[in-house]
Amino acid sequence: MEDIESEKLKTIGSTLLRAGILLLGNGASTHRTRSTVSRISQSFGLTTEMMITNRAITLSISDEDNEHIFNTLKRASSHSVNFRIVSGVSRMSWRVIDEKWSIDQINEELNRLSALPHYPRIIVLSVVGLAGASLCRLFDGNIIEMLVTFIATFAGLFVRQEAIKKDYNPLLSVFIAAFTASFITALFSLSGISITMEHAFTACVLFLIPGVPLINSFSDLIDGNTVNGMVRGTNGLLIAFSIALGLLATMLIFKL
Repeated sequence: MEDIESEKLKTIGSTLLRAGILLLGNGASTHRTRSTVSRISQSFGLTTEMMITNRAITLSISDEDNEHIFNTLKRASSHSVNFRIVSGVSRMSWRVIDEKWSIDQINEELNRLSALPHYPRIIVLSVVGLAGASLCRLFDGNIIEMLVTFIATFAGLFVRQEAIKKDYNPLLSVFIAAFTASFITALFSLSGISITMEHAFTACVLFLIPGVPLINSFSDLIDGNTVNGMVRGTNGLLIAFSIALGLLATMLIFKL
């Protein structure tokens, strides 16, 4: 009987850890990850303790009498931003409570969420390019600068995606993308098609701004997760530094 209970606890623990890693690896804050996993575990009458770092989760769960305890650790393979998964896991945690889901149902939903298709690449590149052009317009750029920003942003994001596919260092990928976008903008600037390209030069790298890491850093610091907040904040600053280096490289080449 004890072996059966231990096996059940292990299955639940593995599922909880999987849900937590999905949240952590797709842009959820420390507080959201902890509260969502705890919500699911409480539906099974279990007590959960977690230590969440920027890249891993250590999970310890026990029953009401502390007779069966399960401890494990899992590391997030990579960090990305996919709020469809984050919101999906959060919604699922409430359904687990309201509808008394079983472990098999939870795993089926996690499988479904993990298999959700991404938007087609051309759509992502085009929409991000349009966003860059829109920001250029907000900076009072003209139609030519908007077009240049679209092209530079499109190319910069494409290069970054290719660098990530080849497992380049994330900061190096950001540097290459910033350099590519700013280099293309500088080429158009020197071609003389427009009097100035200042607005395009400013807007072409904004797609690289680490908004999610910085927001999560602020959220973690407010919630008292100081270490995670500092780590994420430092990571955001390093990304910003890589963007600046990419711009600097272009400015040195073209003596801008």
